[in-house]
Amino acid sequence: LSTRAASRALVAAVAAAARRVNARYERYLERSFPRFYVLHSTFKTGVQALFLEVKEIWKIKSKMSRQRLSTQQLPYRDMERLRQVADSFPSFWRQFRRDLLKAVPIGIIAIPPFANFLVIVLMYFFPRQLLIRYFWTPKQQVEFLDTYDSIRRVSYPAVVRSLALAARSLPEPQPRELLQHLCAQVQGGARPHLAQLLAVRSLFSGSLLALNRLRVDHVRALSQVLFLTPHLPAFFLRHRLRSHVLEIRHLDRALLRLGLGQLSEEELRAACYLRGLNSTHLGRAECRAWLEQWLGLSCELQASEASLLAHSMVLLSFNY
Repeated sequence: LSTRAASRALVAAVAAAARRVNARYERYLERSFPRFYVLHSTFKTGVQALFLEVKEIWKIKSKMSRQRLSTQQLPYRDMERLRQVADSFPSFWRQFRRDLLKAVPIGIIAIPPFANFLVIVLMYFFPRQLLIRYFWTPKQQVEFLDTYDSIRRVSYPAVVRSLALAARSLPEPQPRELLQHLCAQVQGGARPHLAQLLAVRSLFSGSLLALNRLRVDHVRALSQVLFLTPHLPAFFLRHRLRSHVLEIRHLDRALLRLGLGQLSEEELRAACYLRGLNSTHLGRAECRAWLEQWLGLSCELQASEASLLAHSMVLLSFNY
C-alpha cells in the first residue's frame, strides 16, 4: 500500500512539475512570440473541444442505443452534432473521416514534449490544408468559410441557367412561365419570395425537373452547391444529391420543433451556411429572417419535391 501511495505521489509530483514547465513555456511564448502564442492557445482549445465533441457523440450514441431511437427522433442539437458521424447521415460521415485523417498525423507529431511547437508552425503556414476546424482561429474560421463558399458559389449561375433551360421544355404554359420569370428575376439580381417558390412546386415532382430526370451537367452543378464531388457516374450523383437534400429536410423539421429563438447566433450562422447562404458577414436578424423563409419552404415540401429544395439553396441565397 505504501509503495502504491509513493508511486501516486511521484506521478503527481511529475505532473505538477510538467504543468509548471508548461506554464513558463507559455509565458515565454506570449512574451516573445505573440502570434505563435495565439496559435498555441488555439491548438490547446481545439484539442479540448475535439475531446468534448467525441465525448458528447458517444453519449448521444449510447442514448440512442438504450432508448432505440432513430436519428430523426433526436432533438435538433443532437441531430446536428451527429450529422457528421451518424450512419444515417453518410454524407457528413465522409467529412468527419476527412477531419480525422487530418487530425491523426497532427496528434502524432504533438506527442513528444514541446513538439507542439512544430504543430504551431504547421498551423501557421498550412492551416486550411492540414488542420481541422477545431484548430482554426476565429479569424481563420471566417476566412476559410468565405473561401469554401466562393468555391461553391461558382456553380450558382450554372444552376440557374440550367433551371431556366429546363423550364423551356415543360409542357404546362402557366407554371412554365412562372418558373421562367423566377429564374429571370434571380438572374436580374432580385430575391424570390416564398410564395413564388411554392407556386412552382408541382414542377419539381415527377416532371423533367425531378432529380432523377435532370441533365447530368445540371446535377453536377447542384452537387457542387452541397460540396459533393461532381466526378461520379450520373446514378451516384443523383442518389447522393437526393440523400443530402433529405438529410437537410430532416434537420429542418427538428429545427422547427426546437424554434429559431432557441438558437445562438453561432448556431444560426451555421444553419444558414449549411443551406447555401454565406452567413459569415450577416447579422443575427438577417440570418434569422433568411432561415425563417427557408423553413417555411422546406417544411411545406414533401420528400418527392427534393429537387425544389436543392434548387432553393441557390435561388434563395444567390443575391445575398
